[in-house]
Amino acid sequence: MKFVSYNIQYGIGMDGGFDLGRIAKSIEGADIIALQEVTRGFVKNNHFDLVASFAELFSDYFHVYAAPCDVLLDISVENGRRIERRFQFGNMILSRWPILATRHLLLPRSRTIDKLNLQRGALEAVIAAPDGPVRVYSVHLDHVSPDERLSQIRYLKDRVLNFVAEGGALTGAAEEGFPDPPLPEDFILMGDFNMEPESPEYIAMVGRQDRYYSRSLRANEPVDVLDRLGLLSPQSFTWAKPPGDGPVKMHLDHCFVNSGLAPRLKNAWVDHNALGSDHFPLWIEVD
Repeated sequence: MKFVSYNIQYGIGMDGGFDLGRIAKSIEGADIIALQEVTRGFVKNNHFDLVASFAELFSDYFHVYAAPCDVLLDISVENGRRIERRFQFGNMILSRWPILATRHLLLPRSRTIDKLNLQRGALEAVIAAPDGPVRVYSVHLDHVSPDERLSQIRYLKDRVLNFVAEGGALTGAAEEGFPDPPLPEDFILMGDFNMEPESPEYIAMVGRQDRYYSRSLRANEPVDVLDRLGLLSPQSFTWAKPPGDGPVKMHLDHCFVNSGLAPRLKNAWVDHNALGSDHFPLWIEVD
């Protein structure tokens, strides 16, 4: 199975151009796609409905979308009908296989005064993969405050690691005459975490390195795929300041899995040839 995570920066690439076709081409072949910064009604891309566009571009895929930030822009009247235009900013998951259940996890946030701070979220999808159901998350953490990211990671880890105990989106469905969705232990947590490796936020996610054992597989710590495969390096950056060839490069996008999936990891890479955003797609392959 191939998974890819891509912060698409509302469709605007390294060259400042808006081109959804090149974004779609750069993630072709993935079985499951996690997108961030998917917008509707955003002035920077002429109010384009990216959800409808990606649903059309990947018409054979199942998809879900969640916008943790949703605000009214303006109201007009056309042919006697009230038209509301809203700005939505969120996460999307597309899958070759049916999406059985979803949850929209709103992450902790605090009000800022001089910097933009949107409500952030994580979109959870239980997917009927060929080898059995698996959970996939499309995540976008705060970009301004490490303290806010720390609180978001603590909340997110609680939801992800306690998923079975919490029951996901729905339990007790037998009362209404239909089956409960599955509650899989295995998960893939992908997205723009706005944190670099070995930062305090990153350590809060995966745990500290032991001086001798490095990071051992543990039930309560997600596993960084690139790190597990020995592929985490300064060359694995996932964001660059446009036009992409300047000195400012950072590793902000990550993919984490549970310890049970770690032995099935086959490969991972960052596609630096994809120029449809200021981020680059992060791919992982699982047996």
